[in-house]
Amino acid sequence: MHLARLFAVGILEVAAGPAAAHGNVLTGEGAHAPIWASQILFVAAWFGYLFGAIRRRPEPLRRALFHTAMLVAGLALFGPFDDMAGSSTAWHMVQHMLLITVVAPLAVLARPLPQWRACAGPSVDVVWRGVQRLTRRPMACALLHAAAIWIWHAPGPYMAAVLSNGWHVLEHASFLLTGWLFWWSVLRPGTTGAVQATLALLFTVMHTGLLGALLTFAPVVLYAGESRELWDQQLAGLVMWIPGGVVYLLAAVRVGFGWLGSTALPPKFTQPEHTSKSP
Repeated sequence: MHLARLFAVGILEVAAGPAAAHGNVLTGEGAHAPIWASQILFVAAWFGYLFGAIRRRPEPLRRALFHTAMLVAGLALFGPFDDMAGSSTAWHMVQHMLLITVVAPLAVLARPLPQWRACAGPSVDVVWRGVQRLTRRPMACALLHAAAIWIWHAPGPYMAAVLSNGWHVLEHASFLLTGWLFWWSVLRPGTTGAVQATLALLFTVMHTGLLGALLTFAPVVLYAGESRELWDQQLAGLVMWIPGGVVYLLAAVRVGFGWLGSTALPPKFTQPEHTSKSP
């Protein structure tokens, strides 16, 4: 608990620094309000977990996973990665992949809902139930996540997020939310949903690999307002294509082997009851 508080204080100090959306050109009163709102929500989510953990103590491993996810998210959203992403497409892609392939799956494995519910009370149950129903459909979650990835990596929306704090926050929120739903649906599918989860992971490998290849082999710079170097964009494509693909493939192997192991178990044999008949 003490270590978690130190992490939280560190993120608060980072969040208190200059707030800008990758070299934001929109200035004036209220220009940074979306960033401030996201920082408040981030801190509330972390401290809400801490308070909920007092009432409902999580397992040590899950506690560590949650704090690791929050620390990585804080560094990616409000720390050095956000500053470096302002002038480099490659660093911007690193930021995105940290949110999608590190923070989101760690948050799923940490299972923080019981702690958040212990803090917020049963009034949020209607939200959790709706989320849980959606995560029973891995392909639907994969398609939702794919839409977020492709829309925000199109040149128009991408540059809108670079130049505007509001779009910037919405971009990252959509990555985190759809990524959380996607990883929840594939990492916790149950025996009946393992096949769909594996297919959803393979689908994600293919479409993210395609997008990474398009960025890598594009003959012109697509995000000229952020970086004018073609090699920077090519490196960004490789970041999505190779490390991201490895994460999805490893998850597919894990889910697939888990399903094969469950189906390979022999059926339980029940010894029939013998009734003795008196002669």
